[in-house]
Amino acid sequence: MPATIWFAPWKPGPAGEDAASETGPQAAAAVVSVTEFVPHRPWTAVGVNTAGVALRRAWQDIEGAVGLWLWLAPGLLHPRSGSVSVWRDETDLQGFVTRHDHARIVRSYRHRGTMRSATWRTERFDMGATQEAARSLLSGRSAWPR
Repeated sequence: MPATIWFAPWKPGPAGEDAASETGPQAAAAVVSVTEFVPHRPWTAVGVNTAGVALRRAWQDIEGAVGLWLWLAPGLLHPRSGSVSVWRDETDLQGFVTRHDHARIVRSYRHRGTMRSATWRTERFDMGATQEAARSLLSGRSAWPR
């Protein structure tokens, strides 16, 4: 796996704006979802990344979203990308997963690469600890759940 993982800046959602501080929302319970997409052909990465950025633009309107990082592990032949999204609860995450715009993207790319995800609940959301846990998973230092 490539050693470099770039994270886009934190994009707060409506559920995170009330609790936002200089470092972002802290301390409340939350659900974290980490996704990874690895395209079968490297040029597919451009389309899936563009779709992710389009979803990010509307993030402040997505019910229950605390916030989001998009991430990218560049590679000429094997680029990887995905998101780390934070939610008030599992119901809000499921609401996003079934949204028309998200479902359309998943359908469009499901046969063009491999996708995996990990989800966990934290009783005290901490931006730094969450990003580090995601980075550990994405870099291979931690195992993906089965």
